[in-house]
Amino acid sequence: MVDLKKIQTLDQLRPQQPVKVRQPNLGNGPSFQETLTNVGGTTPQNMGQVGSQALNRAAEGVKFSNHAIERMRTRGISYSPEDISKISDAVSRAAAKGSKDSLVLMNDSALIVSVKNNTVVTVMDKNALKENVFTNIDSTVVL
Repeated sequence: MVDLKKIQTLDQLRPQQPVKVRQPNLGNGPSFQETLTNVGGTTPQNMGQVGSQALNRAAEGVKFSNHAIERMRTRGISYSPEDISKISDAVSRAAAKGSKDSLVLMNDSALIVSVKNNTVVTVMDKNALKENVFTNIDSTVVL
């Protein structure tokens, strides 16, 4: 411990022994690529997850937050690569108009999108849309 009252020069603040830098414990979990692969493909077991092709397209365009992916999974919502492309196009159009947060209505679902972050924040199905109030959005795109 250093007594600050006794410090007279900056050299006294420098450590006398090398400082050990702790490396984070990354464990033996899956790699990022493995995680993306595990999310891919729509089957009855993983219905609602975005396919790997859609994730690749989403990496170029719109992204899905973890919350949105979880909502898709629990509500049984899935999007084809063509749907992802349409959503990305809708977000681009909203951005061109100066939108920051947008409601995208598509088929029987609604997506709240952070246009400035190019990220789908949450996804709702037809049942969740009933009697729902959407706040903090400045635009709506209907597909």
